[in-house]
Amino acid sequence: MIEQTDLVVTEWIYIPPTNFSENDVISSKVMFDVMPKRAADKKGIACRFSYKFLNGNDTILLYIAEDSYVIDLEDQVDEAEILKMVKNTYSKFNQTFDIRKLDTVLRNKALMPLNESGVDLHAIYHLLN
Repeated sequence: MIEQTDLVVTEWIYIPPTNFSENDVISSKVMFDVMPKRAADKKGIACRFSYKFLNGNDTILLYIAEDSYVIDLEDQVDEAEILKMVKNTYSKFNQTFDIRKLDTVLRNKALMPLNESGVDLHAIYHLLN
């Protein structure tokens, strides 16, 4: 059985830009990290997404959130299931951003769609097995 934990926002550092204009070019960077988790009768992974919005060299927002998947030790998980886990985490990450961004200058911005081809499913698979 696979259990998913609630998404936890570990960082939401918003620095309102001075003299901001809707015409300013805002860039963004996304990072994805996976960490293995082990217990006597369980295995799992923690998925963490980090997103940074920049106005030039100035950071506007650093947003980091993560959740975990806990799996019975005897259960086997394939790469399709792992991709589903990553997509679920990113979906929750995106929903949380959409709610919180309303109080920022980023209210009209959206996160980039998840680039599934950039996720190394094989490496994550080996963390679980």
